[in-house]
Amino acid sequence: MAPISLTFPDGNKREFEAGVTAAEVASDISTSLAKKAISATVNGAHWDLQWPIDADADIAIHTMQDDEQALELIRHDLAHIMARAVQELWPDVKVTIGPVIANGWYYDFDRAEPFTPEDLGAIEAKMKDIINARDAVRTEVWSRADAIAHYEKTGENYKVELVNAIPDDGQPIRMYWHGDWQDLCRGPHLQHTGQVPADGFKLMSVAGAYWRGDSNREMLQRIYGVGFKNRNDLKAHLTMLEEAAKRDHRKLGREMELFHFQEEAPGMVFWHPNGWTIYRALEDYMRRKLTAAGYKEIKTPQVVDRKLWEASGHWDKYRENMFITEVDEEHANEKRVNALKPMNCPCHVQVFNQGLKSYRDLPLRLAEFGSCHRYEAHGALHGLMRVRGFTQDDAHIFCTEDQIADECARFIALLSDIYRDTGFTKFDIKLSTRPDVRIGSDEQWDKAETALEQAILTVRNDFEIDPGEGAFYGPKLDFKLTDAIGREWQCGTFQADFQLPERLDASYIAADGDKHRPVMLHRAILGSFERFIGILIENYAGKLPFWLAPRQVVVASIVSDADDYVAEVVETLIAAGIRAEADTRNEKINYKVREHSLGKVPVILAVGGREVEDKTVSVRRLGEKQTSVVTLDEIVETLKQEALAPDLK
Repeated sequence: MAPISLTFPDGNKREFEAGVTAAEVASDISTSLAKKAISATVNGAHWDLQWPIDADADIAIHTMQDDEQALELIRHDLAHIMARAVQELWPDVKVTIGPVIANGWYYDFDRAEPFTPEDLGAIEAKMKDIINARDAVRTEVWSRADAIAHYEKTGENYKVELVNAIPDDGQPIRMYWHGDWQDLCRGPHLQHTGQVPADGFKLMSVAGAYWRGDSNREMLQRIYGVGFKNRNDLKAHLTMLEEAAKRDHRKLGREMELFHFQEEAPGMVFWHPNGWTIYRALEDYMRRKLTAAGYKEIKTPQVVDRKLWEASGHWDKYRENMFITEVDEEHANEKRVNALKPMNCPCHVQVFNQGLKSYRDLPLRLAEFGSCHRYEAHGALHGLMRVRGFTQDDAHIFCTEDQIADECARFIALLSDIYRDTGFTKFDIKLSTRPDVRIGSDEQWDKAETALEQAILTVRNDFEIDPGEGAFYGPKLDFKLTDAIGREWQCGTFQADFQLPERLDASYIAADGDKHRPVMLHRAILGSFERFIGILIENYAGKLPFWLAPRQVVVASIVSDADDYVAEVVETLIAAGIRAEADTRNEKINYKVREHSLGKVPVILAVGGREVEDKTVSVRRLGEKQTSVVTLDEIVETLKQEALAPDLK
């Protein structure tokens, strides 16, 4: 066969015959690499060691030391091994699909009987037997007809449907064997089952799932698992899940009496006084930060005629996620079709369009705590993290192309301050660049992408570029913050938009006296108040910073003779701007302390006979066993400073 040239990561090149496999390349380099190799990257694609390479290419050989590739393969193989284990235990079960997901995998099965916790234990044991057998993994390329015939013969009707759904574009239909068990798969995979760590996985749960996500199709059973390179990594992940369960904002929301949901308004928050106190404290803080940063706050309608959504393009692209209303307009003898706004952008352009704008008015920063509604599938709703009604800390900046870099740098500085003030010192930035399908000239895209990159570099040099993942109307930045247990949350965003000003006819008079289109910068920091408050609750495990805590101080009586002094202390604290309340119930002080600690009250002031006599209080802080006795004046002054939001200190 004709020779081909393979280029390695260090720049060296070697010639091989066309059709050489990555396994043969690894063996040619060294015997030790051949033993350690698990996969390759060929021209940027993850490549099975068994697949032939037919043309010149860049190549890198991977071992278990390469975390990204190793974890993908481990989890992918575990999905197949689990499906094999299920069919060995219950031969009548039909298999469907089993993709890799974050931290693990799932596989959907068609089984008459529901899987039980005992079944999961049996499946795990069988999986370990398969791993310990070290069965070879092999692959073949089949024709569509042969694949369909095979699955019709074995009665795997779901696989027949999957093969028929594969585009007939010449791409190979790959069949994989793990030992004698076979599955349809695009690969790649490890080379034998023994390469999967037998102590690095665990089956987690079973859930229902419709075949191909269609509620009119069969209901299947989905088994979820997690997989890692070793027992320690698995243990660390399970520990994190335990900690996350303790921090679940829905559980803490009940304990702290913050909010609730009910079926009469799915995905809509019922804020209780304690929860609304957090919301208002955060809103007041954000309003002050935005005002100081030069934003002008506006308020726009929640219900808007479909004509505006058609003009903006949202009606075509987003209608299925919009709540639609129809009203009879008696004066016009017609029905008016309206939509609850899913975002604020088109309405902000309407504010910009009122009156003639000059280049001297730019940049114009318009902010709104905009109430939005989006139809989310019922199964996707998740406490405060995924709702149908929410309030964005939204703003749009109208500026010239030359002002993009400065506005972006200002935004990143503001975002950094706010994240730090709310307790998040680590966040990552991703720059998504031009997609293949886009609007605007290459010159505009060059200028916008360069401006965003330069703006990031003014504050940090570690960011990720995501090629081709920008919006069709412009490049964007996404900001992911990391919480106390290492989870990432995508909250902030900054997007450059060339399209909406054009569609909605926004313009300003430039220095040359002609009309020009402004660039519209979409930006948010919290994302939404609801979700960000959920993140805050979980980050702090309910023990919110004093300035955000809904119940900052409880003054609890030890004896009934102290009730009058309790009232005096509470009154003094409230006058100093501290959220305080009294607990004079006829209960023991230890009972009161336990109850208010469960409610995550930061400070409990206990008052007994001695405190009344000395005009002092006994101070107990949440999470601390020690108490201290201080004068009323001292504690008021201390808590008065702690109650200030970070921007007021």
